[in-house]
Amino acid sequence: MPEPVKKTVSAFAKKPKTQVAEEGATVVFETETEKPDAKVRWQCNTKDLVSDDKYVIKADGNKHSLTIQAVTKEDGTAYAVIAGGSKVKFDLKVKEKEVMEEVKLELKEKVKEEVKEKKEEAQGGAGDPAASDPAATCTVAPAEAPSPAETPAAADTTPAAPQPGANIQAHDTPGFDESQAPDMKTDLTGLFTEKPQSGEVTVGENINFVAKVNAASLLKKPTIKWFKGKWMDLASKSGKNLQLKELYDRNSKVYTFEMQIIAAKPSFAGAYRCEVSSRDKFDSCNFDLTVHEARAVEGFDIRAAFRRTSMDGSEEAGELDFSALLKKRDASKSQVKNEPDEDVWEILQKAPASEYEKIAFQYGITDLRGMLKRLKKMKKEEKKSEVFLKKLDPAYQVEKGHKMKLCIDVANEDVDVKWLKNGQEIQSTGSKYIFESVGNKRYLTINHCSLSDDATYTCVVGDEKCTTELFVKEPPVTITSHLEDQMVMKGERVELECEVSEEGATVKWEKDGVELTRDESFKYRFKKDGRKHVLIINEATKEDCGHYTVKTNGGESMSELMVSEKELEVYQNIADLTVKAKDEAVFKCEVSDETVKGIWYKNGVEVKADARTNITHIGRIHKLTIDDVKPEDQGDYTFVPEGYAFNLSAKLNFLEVKIDYVPRQDPPKIHLDCMGHTADSTIMVVAGNKLRLDVPITGDPAPTVVWTKGEKVMTEGDGRLHVESTKGHCIFTIEGADKQDEGLYSVIVRNPAGEDKADINVKVVDAPDPPSAPRILSVGEDSCVVQWDPPKSDGGNPIIGYVLERKKKKSYRWMRLNFDPYTDTTYEAKRMIEGVEYEMRVYAVNAIGMSCHSAASQPFIPVAPTSEPIGLCVDDISDTTISLKWRTPEHLGSSELDGYGVEYCKEGSDEWVPAFEGLTERTSVIIRDLPTGEKMQFRVRAYNMAGPSAPTSLAQAVTIREIMQKPKIWIPRNLRQTLIKKVEETINLVIPFQGKPRPVITWSKDGEYLNPKQVSVRNSDTDTILFIRKSERKDSGKYEVKLQIENVEDTASISIQIVDLPGSPEKLKIMDVWGFNVALEWKPPKDNGNCEITGYMVQKADKKTMEWYTVYELYRRTNCVVADLIMGNEYIFRIYAVNMVGLSLEPCFSADSAYIQKTGFEYKPPTYKEHDFSEAPKFTHPLVSRSVIAGYNATLSCSVRGIPKPKVTWYKNKMDISNEAKYRMFSKQGVLTLEIRKPCSFDGGVYMCKAVNASGEDVVECKLEIRPPGTFPQAQITKEERDKQMNKAD
Repeated sequence: MPEPVKKTVSAFAKKPKTQVAEEGATVVFETETEKPDAKVRWQCNTKDLVSDDKYVIKADGNKHSLTIQAVTKEDGTAYAVIAGGSKVKFDLKVKEKEVMEEVKLELKEKVKEEVKEKKEEAQGGAGDPAASDPAATCTVAPAEAPSPAETPAAADTTPAAPQPGANIQAHDTPGFDESQAPDMKTDLTGLFTEKPQSGEVTVGENINFVAKVNAASLLKKPTIKWFKGKWMDLASKSGKNLQLKELYDRNSKVYTFEMQIIAAKPSFAGAYRCEVSSRDKFDSCNFDLTVHEARAVEGFDIRAAFRRTSMDGSEEAGELDFSALLKKRDASKSQVKNEPDEDVWEILQKAPASEYEKIAFQYGITDLRGMLKRLKKMKKEEKKSEVFLKKLDPAYQVEKGHKMKLCIDVANEDVDVKWLKNGQEIQSTGSKYIFESVGNKRYLTINHCSLSDDATYTCVVGDEKCTTELFVKEPPVTITSHLEDQMVMKGERVELECEVSEEGATVKWEKDGVELTRDESFKYRFKKDGRKHVLIINEATKEDCGHYTVKTNGGESMSELMVSEKELEVYQNIADLTVKAKDEAVFKCEVSDETVKGIWYKNGVEVKADARTNITHIGRIHKLTIDDVKPEDQGDYTFVPEGYAFNLSAKLNFLEVKIDYVPRQDPPKIHLDCMGHTADSTIMVVAGNKLRLDVPITGDPAPTVVWTKGEKVMTEGDGRLHVESTKGHCIFTIEGADKQDEGLYSVIVRNPAGEDKADINVKVVDAPDPPSAPRILSVGEDSCVVQWDPPKSDGGNPIIGYVLERKKKKSYRWMRLNFDPYTDTTYEAKRMIEGVEYEMRVYAVNAIGMSCHSAASQPFIPVAPTSEPIGLCVDDISDTTISLKWRTPEHLGSSELDGYGVEYCKEGSDEWVPAFEGLTERTSVIIRDLPTGEKMQFRVRAYNMAGPSAPTSLAQAVTIREIMQKPKIWIPRNLRQTLIKKVEETINLVIPFQGKPRPVITWSKDGEYLNPKQVSVRNSDTDTILFIRKSERKDSGKYEVKLQIENVEDTASISIQIVDLPGSPEKLKIMDVWGFNVALEWKPPKDNGNCEITGYMVQKADKKTMEWYTVYELYRRTNCVVADLIMGNEYIFRIYAVNMVGLSLEPCFSADSAYIQKTGFEYKPPTYKEHDFSEAPKFTHPLVSRSVIAGYNATLSCSVRGIPKPKVTWYKNKMDISNEAKYRMFSKQGVLTLEIRKPCSFDGGVYMCKAVNASGEDVVECKLEIRPPGTFPQAQITKEERDKQMNKAD
């Protein structure tokens, strides 16, 4: 799941704004920072500014200002102010004072001249007033320019019209205040050295847009593209109204690209984009064009607003355009709701034409013209089809990768259909397309829809077809692999990597809310590799610390980058040396960084290499070697690492050798300054290093040396141990010392003159063992408290502290939390993201080094406790119980709510007792077994993973005692009138009431107790329910409910009416017949169904056909006259009774019939003998024997005639095959066809067709041979056999 994004906070309390100034003026930009000690930098075109005669930079606490003296035209550019991780951009626009005044005067003169000319034309009686008004005519843009349907309306305001026909640069347009327009510019950190600016133009005038690119650092000529809107490439539209130019200056190596719009039209207005690319470099810029109508200064002719959109010049041609009468509105105020689940096609169908381009921008439509053409076709009214019972919808929409199923209903179940895609028939290959036929339904299923499936689909049946549009919607780009937090050292390379769901997707990188771009120093590099996107920072600095965010149109991910200064660690310090004349002195040290260089000093003077002095640097080791030591080499030697504020020092002592007369026998002597078990005599060695004991000895003759450890004599039997004796020295060496080599060593020297002994205490130290796995004591919103146990072994050196690391659960990168050792075993880790799972581990540190890391802690999620529950109140109370209720906390955080805990205590006591074990998930609870009459206080806490929230308590203590409440019945509004139900319907009456203690409830009907077998009653503390599963007529009546508490009672009554269908009317009589009329009369039914009879339905029927027709519906009277009867016909009648339930089950029929007498003579038609057209079946064309290939459909055809139409039956080897699914039989105009689907070898044999009718029957047969693919028929049918079959058919 994507990590929550932390809200970035700006470092500025007040930001500088864009200003417009005239040449020579002084401009002051002011800003205020949140912190008074914040460092502020001012930039001009991404270059830092310093205070000088031109620029004056001042800082007073948190107030900062930039003053620009004597502004010139070159100062009109982009500026920025930076504080911490926040950057604010602003512009300075410089205008020429004299030029602006001249332009204004010239415009005023032009306006006066145009007003004067229009007055003269009006007085001279011009034929058409609209012809003299420039705004009265409007021409449609030609094919080269964008169509009106693709561009939004022009700007809201119309400035004074400049000189007609003049070429106007976008940034020099009079009356255009760029400070009010949206700032489309960014710092010139990309390929552009000059970007095209937004501009305004009047209809009929020209305007130029200029873009400049510096090609000095490019390896390839830049390619530029101009776009209108989001998708329209203007290179193909170049022509009469649009010209594109390109210039190259070889001296400055600058490309100049121009786009000139000639004779601007209102449809040209809108948003434009310029893109430039060169190999792997890319930059783009957006700008706007506003086209104003040329308006008349004096007088307004309403006819001028009724313009025609035609180009042939005819006054009557084209369609009227009323757009000039529309009230323009501010586009910035209109808001489009972004609802990703809406169907774009439905939005376009309902939206007006003026909103098409806005919808296209919002939903990312790349082919608006094509969609509008489809929309136009679909708005045509479709004729009713005889072939299709149900056609395809005009359009469908499906998400990319999903399945789409198209369905139609056809009138003929046996008809074949064809599916077309963009006019081409779809073939059933693979699993992409699946065709299905179920009854009269035909399905086309498209699996795994892609952008190539976005097309027009057509279903063809015979000569008719139905068409639909399928739109494939691309899903939003999501982040599948999120950014990870990183901690690096200063100067290291940083790579922030994420992975998105789609290849080639566009992402945006931000640092602390500010978008990152490629700057001149290539500080940031953006790399794409398939679905992976990488942000590369070369040589990280402290300024690069912050939160980095990568955004797509479907999500975002954030990580934190921490940059720390490098700390140089000293692995081996230089030691003091005491050497004799002619010996070699070597000073050696080892540091942690191999790249660090250093300088050697002697008594504060730099040491230079010479014949005796050698300075080396190999890896982490620095050496100073002095050969043939002399007395003047004695002194203090110092090594200073470059770039670090510390040094390493040691002293070189020169040992003078005095030669005295020594007798031949001299007892041995060990020359050690200190011996024994004191701290000074203890030699410490790091585990794994070499232990070398060099002991000076004297004696004549040369003494023998014995090394012991305890009582054990140390010999060279072990490969790690070496004992060596030289003149004046005895050396004891152990390679790779470990803990078992620790102890007291003794050296004994003997010669004939005596012996001497010295003890040396050796201590082996090592890095400590890892601590135990850390335990998470508690968690907060963005922090946790972790605790661990010290390591079992400190390595022989005391623990000086601990180092902690954390990582996200799904990540592999550990981030260090502290660089200086932390002395305690409890640590509070902060700056974590709430809701993200983390792990912790610990290192132990002593003077030797750092231990291995401990085992990782159990995963945990930083979450904060919820806020306290709200609205705690008493819902009910009795002598021993209380009912409490509350609402959920306002803030739940990222963790789920585990439940609520309820506690209570007696008033005046601090001992809170849980009301029940565990937690409850409900927001109401009943606490039982409370002491009667005691004053109690109650409180509620909400619990989540972080623990309990703050408690919510009642405002005051509550006395546990039931309160007497009078009984009161609350009749629902719908039961205050008679409740009407139909027979067998369920009756469920819920009657709420109040009253304490619980009242006694009694139900009765018409003064009698209810029958429990028919009626069920259920009671609770707050309501009573009357339930009848199947109501009957006898359940009608007046029900009474009574509540009684001691001597107080309350009653209420409810009326129920059970209704049923009425009975049949009675005694329907024909009272009179005259002319074409019949008078009827009847009596009401005896059973009205327990409700009012609302009317009667009167029907008539001719005795010949007995088809009933309704004469009257809901007729209120019990007599009527049926008119407009047909003479010569005899009629009968029937009557239904109608009430609120419906018609009576049975009608009442008239006992007699009414005959309508004819008038005049009776016509007797002549009689004719009916001709017999019957004919026995006869096959006019026989079946022909065939030989077909297995696996391919085969057909057998013949033709037959006969009257009446004979019944046709097909046989194979004299077996009826009419009901087998493998065969299909067709009959059309007497031609009979048998289709055998994909025959196999078992389908061969003799096939027979038999036709039968009442006049006789006929039979024809043939042989069918099935051969394998690639073979020829074994026997050809001879001409004689074919003639025999023909003769047999005759």
